[in-house]
Amino acid sequence: MSFEEKLREFIERVKKTKDNIATEEATKTSIVMPFFQILGYDVFNPTEFIPEYTADVGIKKGEKVDYAILLNGELTLLIEAKSINEQLEKHDSQLFRYFGTTAAKFAILTNGLVYRFYSDLDEQNKMDSSPFFEINLLDISDSEIIELKKFCKDNFDLSMILDTASELKYLGLIKKVLKDEFANPSDDFIRFILSQGVYDGMKTQNTVEKYRPTVKKSISQYINELVNDKIQNALKSDESFEPKTVQQFEEVDESSQISSVSNIITTDEEIECFFIIKSILHNAVDLNRIGYKDTASYFSVIIDGKVTKWICRIFLKENTKYIIIPNCDSNEKIMIENLDDIYTYSDQLVARLNNLVG
Repeated sequence: MSFEEKLREFIERVKKTKDNIATEEATKTSIVMPFFQILGYDVFNPTEFIPEYTADVGIKKGEKVDYAILLNGELTLLIEAKSINEQLEKHDSQLFRYFGTTAAKFAILTNGLVYRFYSDLDEQNKMDSSPFFEINLLDISDSEIIELKKFCKDNFDLSMILDTASELKYLGLIKKVLKDEFANPSDDFIRFILSQGVYDGMKTQNTVEKYRPTVKKSISQYINELVNDKIQNALKSDESFEPKTVQQFEEVDESSQISSVSNIITTDEEIECFFIIKSILHNAVDLNRIGYKDTASYFSVIIDGKVTKWICRIFLKENTKYIIIPNCDSNEKIMIENLDDIYTYSDQLVARLNNLVG
């Protein structure tokens, strides 16, 4: 089982059991330790995964961080775990103290569900006040899984993670600012927009309030137009595609696909799509029955290993991404901007599966 599959399976278990976890110790044993097992660490090996690691702070002796990870005998990562019911904001100062007294380059603060990754990007040997990476197991994206995979024991590369940590940190912070401003523009943002040749008068508070709805509407319309333009460009670049009926798809000469199998490369994006679809269908069928077939023309998610029993077909090109979910004789292309958009069509995927197995 791949890392992605193990993680998705683990997350489903966490969703089912989280309401029965009430203490810090239960959080550690039920969620935190299994999480790091999935990352490939031997949580029962005290030379690699050390519980109650001593991190003396100043005149305070015997201060202990919950866990420390050693790689090749070197202290690499500190982990401070709190109860699943705890908010993490009030606990980062404790980890901050531990970080400065050890040689670790990374620290993680978690309540089992949320994992915040820290380093010393701003000032050497001093933990940054904000994490460079954060995930929530209950709402994790495919791009976050890719970044998380870098922390797997087999993939861990200190210099590579440090190289990308700074960009990750500021990408996250900037995206949050943009998200907040687009959803609810601040007074300063509205004044900035008005000052760009939009309104020459004084930008009083009354003026700001007057134009607030217009600014919000303008942002919404611009984003919609941007998305529509990308879809239209994608459609134009894919004019050579000739739609087929479901029956025609199923009558494809498999020998033509087999002859070019040596040239077929299953991409990371295609595998991510596969895991997304499996996660959508996890309550509808035994996941061991779900597989995929990669061909020169398309990536197909199938059931029971039969290419004629395909749940959907996915097309991922440089400028075009779309999915086809058969419905009777319809094979309408569903354009997607990113892989997470597939979740939007969960009902259609489940319906198609039920049609195949029913």
